[in-house]
Amino acid sequence: MTILPVPRSAIIVVAAGSGTRLGAEAPKAFVGIDARSVLRHALDGVFAASPAQVVVVAPDGWEGDAETELRAAAGDRADLGRVVTGGATRQQSVAAGLAALWGDVEIVLVHDAARALTPPSQIDAVTAAVTAEHGIIPALPVVDTLKKVVDGAVVGAVDRSELAAAQTPQGFPRGPLEAAYAAAGDSGIEYTDDAALFSAAGHPVRYIAGSERAFKITTPADLQRARHLLGASVAATVTPRVGIGTDVHAFGGEGNLWLAGLEWPGEQPLSGHSDGDAVAHAIVDALLGAAGLGDIGEHFGTSHPEYAGAHADVFLARTRELLAEAGFEIGNVSVQFQGNRPRFSPRRAEAEGVLSAVLGAPVSVTATTTDGLGFPGRGEGIAVTAIASVVPGVHRHLKAGAQPSPSRLER
Repeated sequence: MTILPVPRSAIIVVAAGSGTRLGAEAPKAFVGIDARSVLRHALDGVFAASPAQVVVVAPDGWEGDAETELRAAAGDRADLGRVVTGGATRQQSVAAGLAALWGDVEIVLVHDAARALTPPSQIDAVTAAVTAEHGIIPALPVVDTLKKVVDGAVVGAVDRSELAAAQTPQGFPRGPLEAAYAAAGDSGIEYTDDAALFSAAGHPVRYIAGSERAFKITTPADLQRARHLLGASVAATVTPRVGIGTDVHAFGGEGNLWLAGLEWPGEQPLSGHSDGDAVAHAIVDALLGAAGLGDIGEHFGTSHPEYAGAHADVFLARTRELLAEAGFEIGNVSVQFQGNRPRFSPRRAEAEGVLSAVLGAPVSVTATTTDGLGFPGRGEGIAVTAIASVVPGVHRHLKAGAQPSPSRLER
């Protein structure tokens, strides 16, 4: 058991928004960016920062979903987190989070779950910049040309040098922030953000540099931007895995030859437990080897009588399923077989199409002879070598739907 020191800072993650502008069926924080929700990505960043108490403010009825996301992101820091129910407004939701803080907390950060890709370094920088008197916000300079418009008419320019685009988390000394919230509650005024509320109570607010990744997910276009950024970062860091498979079969038996997923009428068959398709078998071994899932004998050998006489489509489809279950997708496959027959070139495109369709990935097949050397050269059988690449997890992230895996929407 790990005993964690009591942190002096806390971060309130506001996840109680409805997400109306996002057009989703779930509250915004529970919409999926990829295989993970907006809230889960936000919490991944929070827990990657320095230890702090974490209070997630969830919509009424979604507390269980928030708890699931919190624990999944927290790992061995789960004791630092809790979930509370939000209010009718953002201000009320933050107030609910403040009420849940531990007594030792001195610095409070308020963070929008919708800023799901905020770097952990930004969270730590805000915490470090808070003083006993000053609040801190991260912000970006405004780069667009701004105009003042009245009743549809442009009436003047706005000096953008005096403007900045505020982000979260926003950090404050606890005592003054709680007092400012109490005053705002008494006045009934709803402020646009916590810095405005803090400033209205007479406290100074300073800013530090923000991050382009800390943008707020509000519209479908924002959601697509987040998916693009995550897809690019995953693709840049995932290394494909490569496997090699070989197989040899002698000619023998009855019926027609099956090779590369095709039947070859009039050609002598290859002997084997199944249909003897050495091309398919080498592909299976290459794919299983790339994913670290054993070999063809383990999954399809003589101890599995259900595969006796099976053709390539059965072997390859099941192999694709095994890889998917282990979190892999097939990149591509390249196969070469050595043998004097059949004459392969006229049916190359047909074979590649069949194999590619079953695997859901490009397959190329080439054929060569051995100039009379070895058993393939003597016409006794066929030897095959296959090389396959698989990618761990990338496409599962990029193709995931709009709902997070633990969400109530899947129950």
